[in-house]
Amino acid sequence: MTRFRTAAAIAMACAVATGCAQYTALPRAGYEVQGTEELSSDQMMQTDFNRTLTIAMRDNLSSLQALMIKLYKRNPREWRKTGQSSLETAAESVRQSIDARRPPAGLEGLRDIEILAVSLDPAYTGDRVAAFIYGMADTIVTAHDGKTRFYAFDMLDGQRVYNAARNVEAAAWLLGSRRDARGAPLLLANEWTDTQMNLSFEREFGAIIGRLDLIANLLGENTRRLGINYAQNLLLFSFLPVR
Repeated sequence: MTRFRTAAAIAMACAVATGCAQYTALPRAGYEVQGTEELSSDQMMQTDFNRTLTIAMRDNLSSLQALMIKLYKRNPREWRKTGQSSLETAAESVRQSIDARRPPAGLEGLRDIEILAVSLDPAYTGDRVAAFIYGMADTIVTAHDGKTRFYAFDMLDGQRVYNAARNVEAAAWLLGSRRDARGAPLLLANEWTDTQMNLSFEREFGAIIGRLDLIANLLGENTRRLGINYAQNLLLFSFLPVR
């Protein structure tokens, strides 16, 4: 029995150590993976709520990836500004920048909404798609305390996540309304013609906003329930097991 408990303790310590290493390294989100994840050691440090936060973040980054591809397809001049050989390599470069939290070239020293504002400035001459997607990603990650995976000891501010949702709303509206000096859209996105209506951009923005609003509400409820559960335990005078 003693040997079993010692082995179990060692296994738990290894799992926690591995989880801490992954936590500090901020592992890259699985952009293309939908649904759940394969079991990993760091999940032992996650509550059900932490898993919800992590999957919501992963899906928001996936939606931004989809938006980036759509924008590059409608605005190929943007990825060509970078000198990349193809749309795919340009998109991968932006994705790596998001993972590393390294702003696009020429925007060093700027963060989150600052980069988002520059991307929608008619005077900006760089890759507008890269700046726009990176700015939105950095805004969302910053609102989540700079993390993409969440653990039992993380405490997030629901108001910041709510603000991020409103920033995404504003970015979506500005994307469709901002014009250059000639009156042309800064970036082509949603399209209405006599024969076709493409609202796929709107759907992706809506999905991101919906997830952020849900998480903001859940964060508020989670904080409230912590206090309620504590009060209930006092009222019920629940003893804790000792064996």
